[in-house]
Amino acid sequence: MSEKRFVVVCTEKRGVFGGVVEDSTADPITMFDAQMCVRWSQGVRGVVGLAATGPTTDCRVTKPAPEARLYNITAVFDATDEAAEAWRSCPWG
Repeated sequence: MSEKRFVVVCTEKRGVFGGVVEDSTADPITMFDAQMCVRWSQGVRGVVGLAATGPTTDCRVTKPAPEARLYNITAVFDATDEAAEAWRSCPWG
């Protein structure tokens, strides 16, 4: 698919990232406004929860990097609008 949308991406090295992509089938994948979820709370209910409802204030999410290339992709989840807003609104720090 070739449209800009917010997704949650998992990598082989267990990285979990949220951001905007144009091509979710690419590997490496180029992500814009890329954030990493370093730790998520139990209430998020795992990686799928990060795509469904997004991180909470109990999670540790980095501030966004303008652009990142992620390698060895293991999963890509389309995120809901609610999740995308939660990613954008809770950078740690």
